[in-house]
Amino acid sequence: MISFFGKCVENLYRSICYLITGRSRVVHIINQAAAISYDSLLISLVIAFVSAAIIAIQVSKQFLMSGAEAYVGGSIAIVMIREIAPGFVALAIGARAGTAISAEIANMQVTSQVDAIKTLKVDPVGYYFAPRLLAAAITVPMVVILAELVGILGGLFVSKATINLHPARYINSVWLWLNARDIYISIFKGFIFGTLIALVCATQGYETKGGAKDVGESTTKAAVLSTVYMLIADFLINLVFYL
Repeated sequence: MISFFGKCVENLYRSICYLITGRSRVVHIINQAAAISYDSLLISLVIAFVSAAIIAIQVSKQFLMSGAEAYVGGSIAIVMIREIAPGFVALAIGARAGTAISAEIANMQVTSQVDAIKTLKVDPVGYYFAPRLLAAAITVPMVVILAELVGILGGLFVSKATINLHPARYINSVWLWLNARDIYISIFKGFIFGTLIALVCATQGYETKGGAKDVGESTTKAAVLSTVYMLIADFLINLVFYL
């Protein structure tokens, strides 16, 4: 784990240097943004909607019995923005796009395409990593914001259907409980999670040696490692901002 973390840091540094020198093409970044976030948008929004609906079902009747149904909207908004939306979006993108990144780079490694790039005096880490890192860092926070909006609306519909909570009371509770700081932190989480997913999965793919079987094993490891690193980062961010 320590060795792998060191390789991730080294690859991040080389990617940043590659980006600073302006050698990454905009079209490559746009293509990676579409592959990482746009293609994962639907599943991310569905997960956010279903998660908010489940939370609403769990808390609505409990709040109604205690006479606190006016706080349903605020509770769902806080849970979605602080934790559910950033975390579940990152897990969805990691499972879909992260594994694809790892498999793609691992396949290039075992078929000697990476060696071919080296013969052209091009840094393979910068060439393969930089567009993916930048695309994930920019677009994952956008998906997180959309997921938060969809989740809050999902809670509204379920609250209306289950306990007949008036939408105005729900929205008013959201506005009262919602804090701009929480939104900024969720965007920051999306930035960190997106960068980690692209970096960890690309590094795992780049370190792959062997053949087709090793590509599959590397993809599985990438999914596990990206989840572990994301959870550790989530814990540290919450420790810093909410302790």
